[in-house]
Amino acid sequence: METNLLQLVVNEQFENFNSKSRGIPRDLDLSNYLETDQIIIITGIRRCGKSTLLSQIASKYEEFHYLTFDDERLIQFEVDDFQKLMTVWHKRSESKVLFLDEVQNILQWERFVRRVHDQGYKIFLTGSNAQLLSSELSTHLTGRYLKIDLFPFSFFEIIQPQNITFNAPTTHVQAKIMATFDQYLTEGGFPEWYKSGNAETLQNIYDNILYRDVIIRYKVQEIKILRLISNFLMTNIAKVFSYESIAKMVQVRSTTTVKNYTFFLESVFLLFEVYKYDYSLKKQFVSNKKIFAIDNGLRNQVAFKHSSDKGRLLENLIFIELKRRRKNVFYYKEKNECDFVLEQNNIITEIIQVCFQLNSENESREFKGLVEAAQIFNLRKGLIITYDQEKNVVINNVEIQVFPAWKWLLQKDLNSLF
Repeated sequence: METNLLQLVVNEQFENFNSKSRGIPRDLDLSNYLETDQIIIITGIRRCGKSTLLSQIASKYEEFHYLTFDDERLIQFEVDDFQKLMTVWHKRSESKVLFLDEVQNILQWERFVRRVHDQGYKIFLTGSNAQLLSSELSTHLTGRYLKIDLFPFSFFEIIQPQNITFNAPTTHVQAKIMATFDQYLTEGGFPEWYKSGNAETLQNIYDNILYRDVIIRYKVQEIKILRLISNFLMTNIAKVFSYESIAKMVQVRSTTTVKNYTFFLESVFLLFEVYKYDYSLKKQFVSNKKIFAIDNGLRNQVAFKHSSDKGRLLENLIFIELKRRRKNVFYYKEKNECDFVLEQNNIITEIIQVCFQLNSENESREFKGLVEAAQIFNLRKGLIITYDQEKNVVINNVEIQVFPAWKWLLQKDLNSLF
């Protein structure tokens, strides 16, 4: 790549990056990431706020270097050009703090990062492809990095700037919280939508993810089939599925195609597959999966929606919050079903059922699923998250807390509910 063009790009990008709004603070304790010598890697779906988080971190430093590789002028950039980049940077400043955005666009980026890290540079990276990053990290950077998994805004992050006191709120304050929650449940938390309120923003994000992060990156030829599979899965969030059933639905002969395309969609953080919990890993892998989407607003923009969606939207929202809290999530199903069982060190530690509204028609089923899971995993407590109901129930020596979703989303510790 020509040095003059690279210098122009570096200068323009730095000015844009340094002048952009710092945005809404994310609910992260950054102190550990600032103090460690390890490489910091921020991963997450396109447009979830990774660059803004970099900007917030950069504000802690007097001098730094920055470059995003999500720029068409850098399409010819190769690993050998990193040395030119270092020369260009050091014409500006002798800082040893580097911010590299969407670094997975450059083949063999990890070799450069390892070299300069060994030379004492403090490095922050972002990337929007989990598979590419994980394979490169495991090969060349094992033990040298800490990872931040970033999601679209949480409910807590959206509420926080409103200066609402949500501990024992008044009726008026609770109504304001609920109005915000109702919007969050259906519109999600993508920062660009949150700023603009324009639904086309979400459609553009979705199209960019499919085209730039999946079709181009994985050289997908059957674009129509990819879109059909993606739309089908986005429509059927919080449902159990099999690759065979999707192949039949979209009229694809090969289940391998469905499996590969689902993997591509998951690698760019658009969708998540959840396994049925079993002590046998083999049975986990062959069992049907449940599917969840990264964001309710993005899902609603592209999915075929109907009146029963609110329950599944609530379950999807709870799942994403569990992932945000770094929980290892499965579902349970034998005689009855429990939506989420959370595993830590090969032990199930928490069980959660999600039901939009408990009533005479579903209450017995929801309780049975939770109690059965509690007995199987030797737990004495379980949680049912609802839209707005709250009560305590004891069934077969299992203490069940029924709790409103908005309150749970503002809680930091599940144990504080009991």
